[in-house]
Formats: sequence, C-alpha cells, structure tokens
Amino acid sequence: MQGPLIETLARQGVSRRTFSKYCATLASMMALSPVAGRAMASALAATPAATRRPSVIWLPFQECTGCTESITRSHSPTIEGMIFDMVSLDYQETLMAAAGFQAEEALHTAMKENQGKYLLIVDGSVPLALEGAYSCIAGRTNLELLKEASRGAAAIVAMGSCAAFGGLPHANPNPTGAVAVSDIIKDRPIVNVPGCPPIPVVMTGVLAHFITFGSLPELDALGRPKAFYGETIHDRCYRRPFYDQGKFAKTFDDEGARNGWCLFELGCKGPVTYNSCATTKWNAGTSWPVESGHGCLGCSEPDFWDAGGFYRALSVPAGPLQMVGAAAAVGVATGAAVSFLNRAKKRAAKAGHETTTLADLEK
Repeated sequence: MQGPLIETLARQGVSRRTFSKYCATLASMMALSPVAGRAMASALAATPAATRRPSVIWLPFQECTGCTESITRSHSPTIEGMIFDMVSLDYQETLMAAAGFQAEEALHTAMKENQGKYLLIVDGSVPLALEGAYSCIAGRTNLELLKEASRGAAAIVAMGSCAAFGGLPHANPNPTGAVAVSDIIKDRPIVNVPGCPPIPVVMTGVLAHFITFGSLPELDALGRPKAFYGETIHDRCYRRPFYDQGKFAKTFDDEGARNGWCLFELGCKGPVTYNSCATTKWNAGTSWPVESGHGCLGCSEPDFWDAGGFYRALSVPAGPLQMVGAAAAVGVATGAAVSFLNRAKKRAAKAGHETTTLADLEK
C-alpha cells in the first residue's frame, strides 16, 4: 500500500506549502471559508495514493467540443492534475486513447463498477426531434445514453450552455428539438455550469468541490454555483465607473474605446449576465472579453442567442434593474443620475430576491 497522496506529491517536487496554498486558493475561488480550505488540504493529503479515484464519465452530445477545449486550459487545478491525481476519467471521447468497441466497453465497465458513485458530465444539448436521430453515439441516441448513464450517477454536471439551457442548438427555430439535460432528468442532483464555453477554472473548481466534499456547491435558482455565478458581469467589471459617469464608447475604435469606456451602447450584456469572467478571467487570469475590447454576449444565460443582436444596446426592461439605451450618454450628470437609480433599484431587487434576465428585456 502506498503512503498518503501528500508524500507522492512531495516526490514529484510539490511541497506541503505549495499544496496548502493550492487548496486555500481553490477554496477562496469558490467563496468557501478558510476552514474549508484547511479541510480540503487535510482530506486530500491524508488520502492514500493507491486509493481508487472517483470515477468521472463525460458524455458529449450536440456540442462543438468547445467545453473540452476550455477545460484543457484550466490552470488551478490543471486538467492533467485532476486526471492523474484526483479523478479517474473513464470516458471522454476527445481525451481518451480508446475508440470504437473499446471505448464503449470502457463506458459500460465504468458504469457497472461504480454504480451509484460516479460523476456524470454532459456537454451539449439533447435532440428530441426525429426520435433523437440528430445525434447518436455507437448507434444509440443521446436521449437513450443520457437516461441509461444518469440512473447510476451520484450527480450530474451539465457542462456548458448547451447542456445547461439548450444553448445554440436550442435557438429558434430549433430544428433538432434540442433541450437541456434538466428538461429530461428529474431524479438526480444536477449542477449547471453554463458558458459558451465555461471558464476553465470554474469547470475544474466545481469538479474539485464534488470530489473533496462529496456534494455539489450551493446553487442559484438556475442551478448554477453561486460562487461563480452569484453576481453580474456588470457588478464586477472594471469599466463600471465609466458606466456610472455616463461615458460610453460609440464605436470599437473611437477615443472612448481606446480610453476603456463602458461598452454598454455597443451591445454589452454584462448588466444581465451572471458569471465570474471579470474576476476569474481566462488563460490563467490573463484577460477576458471586455478587457480585450469586446462586450459581453451573455453566453451563460438561458436563450442568449435569441436575446437580440450582439451589438444592440439593451432596451429598457420592466424589471427591477433600470437600464438605458443611447439616451443615457448625454453627459456625466445624466450618467450619475442613472447610476443612482440603478443602485437603488438593484438594492430593492436584492431585498426581494429578484433578478433581471435577458428574457425580461422588451422594446
């Protein structure tokens, strides 16, 4: 029997200090207390290296492989670290070496040997039209595979907006009859990790939470982890002060854009999009779309593709968060007044546990 995992990591050049810092960082990212970070470190450090790692089965349905591409770029923890040290990734078509009959055998062996214990990840929507014939694996429809795999799963992670909300395949006119995982499975705990694709460390962070604590993180009304989807892009955006001052870029190459002014009038959906892009960022914290000069598309919200043009400013909704269009940028005084009204209504909305979504927007 091998010793604890911490001893194995030490032989690989990972110090106890580095390991503890990693656990503390992961706990902080998920808005957990310092005590949780220490508990995570203790639990993982004491785990015998030879202990069987939790089984993870990843089923790809109607998708573009973007979610897989995204998770391979996670840096805390890395996908390599998760696969080799934390989980047993028993089925993932893009990353596994097996193919054909061997791949299908690996899938059914993992489900049988880990009945009731494995974590099922699904990316891509599930087509229902033509009896599910639009997307099949090994001659079986996605619907069949989802129902079979979900029966023995401890929990399900709907990875990406397609699995969480139907995504692009679900957009009008939805010829394939695409639906979300939660539209089909009702008897298993499901966590939605939306985004097109989701942020890499959000994906691995949710998996690490389940592996460490054996449960899903606290979720919002749409089944998303509150730690990552608890506030809007707008609330966390570094361009927010310019919005409050009524300073908006008019084109992507004008003086306002060069000075980092708010992209609201260029279609940014940040005020109604819940995600942690502004703080967690992408590519090991290098940047994110708004920092790169492009407005938020709202990709972590339901039906974002049908919410109007990506470059059209949000219209005035009937909901609690007041937003304005082109007329908002008449000057600093107007911007300040709008900001005051926004914040007052936002406080009232939070007190009433209400949220403004893309679906609330009306002309």
